[in-house]
Amino acid sequence: MKEQDLFVLDASVALSWVFEDESTGYTEEVLESLSSNEAIAPVSWPLEVGNGLLVAERRGRLTHADTVQFLDLLSRLPVHMETAGMKSMLGEIMELARKERLSTYDASYLDIAMRLGLSLATKDRALSEAASRCGVKIFKYPG
Repeated sequence: MKEQDLFVLDASVALSWVFEDESTGYTEEVLESLSSNEAIAPVSWPLEVGNGLLVAERRGRLTHADTVQFLDLLSRLPVHMETAGMKSMLGEIMELARKERLSTYDASYLDIAMRLGLSLATKDRALSEAASRCGVKIFKYPG
C-alpha cells in the first residue's frame, strides 16, 4: 500500500452511499476511488457506520435487507482499521477534540490524517474546517 494511494475515510462519506438524498458527486468519487486506492479509518468506524444504519432502519429509511446489502458492499472495500492505544485515545485525541471543538469520534479521523500525513474524505463541515486549520487536505480523486 503506497501512501499516495491511502486516505482517511470518515463515516459520513460511507453512510452517504446508502442514502440517495445524502449522496453527492464528491461522495460518489470517493467510492469510485476505492477501486484503485485504499482507505484507513479508526477502529470505531464500523460501529459508527453500523449505528447510522440501525438508526436509519428504526426511522424507516432502510430495511433490514438494505442494511445487509450495504454491509456486503462495505466488506468488499479496501478500508483498513487503524487502532490507537488507550493513552492516545484518552490523551492526544481528546486534546485534539477539545482544541478543535470536535467529537472524539471526529477527532480520531483528524488524528490519523495528521499523524500519517494523509488526506481526509469527509462530508462533515466542522471536521473539514478543523482539517484545514490543522493543515490536513481534503481527499480529492483525480480519476
